[in-house]
Amino acid sequence: MQRQYDIGTSVLTSTLRLWSGTWGKLAATAPVKLLELFDREDDPQCRLVREVLTELNIDALIYPCPLGGQRFLRRRTQLHPHGKSAVPLLFDPNTEKVLQGPEEIITYLFAQYAGHSTPPARLRDSAFNRVSSSLASMARGPIHAEASIAPKKKLTLYSFESSPFSRLVRERLCALELHYQLINVGKLNWGEMGPATRRLAPGPYQPEHGSKREEFLHKFGKVQLPFLIDPNHKTQLFESRDIIHYLDQHYAKSVQR
Repeated sequence: MQRQYDIGTSVLTSTLRLWSGTWGKLAATAPVKLLELFDREDDPQCRLVREVLTELNIDALIYPCPLGGQRFLRRRTQLHPHGKSAVPLLFDPNTEKVLQGPEEIITYLFAQYAGHSTPPARLRDSAFNRVSSSLASMARGPIHAEASIAPKKKLTLYSFESSPFSRLVRERLCALELHYQLINVGKLNWGEMGPATRRLAPGPYQPEHGSKREEFLHKFGKVQLPFLIDPNHKTQLFESRDIIHYLDQHYAKSVQR
């Protein structure tokens, strides 16, 4: 029952945001060095930034900052010592810029990597988007820090923002304060809509040439999200249920023996 509740409320979260953060079609230049985002998965303002990252097809190094979390507080205050260390906070090592808040970050991302002085209305830090993102957060509830073992090497998660199953994994990574490389693999056409086993397009799945999805297919044999890579234990996993169980078994102190 809990599993069905989690999936249902995660679908509701994406629906309340009109499935923003599904597509990865906007033209953008990929940063040479990974952007660093200090983020809380349930935070309405952070969600607006993550949606833009998906739609611009930009990857990032995520430092989860759940309520009560302390693991990355020093790094945050080093980057932004004269202001509040609230999230979202973005550091771009390519330009050495530190930006805080969705309006500042989203405007910067479009200007720096998409060549647009103004973000499109549906992705701006507008009153409508803030309200709907706040309602979306209420569907899943707040995320509090849980005691965990810090991995020596960062994990990698293939995901896209509106994916209900990927969200459940990102929530667990956030609660456990496990930093990870987020690789955004947004959908590129309507034929890709639906679960991996029941896409709208008939026949064998053929992702667009030169896309991350084509690269994913060649590397791993299928395109299914979420997908976790943990170099600490040389593990690769599909299926959100399996990933969450794995994270708890290896990193949550509450289940460590």
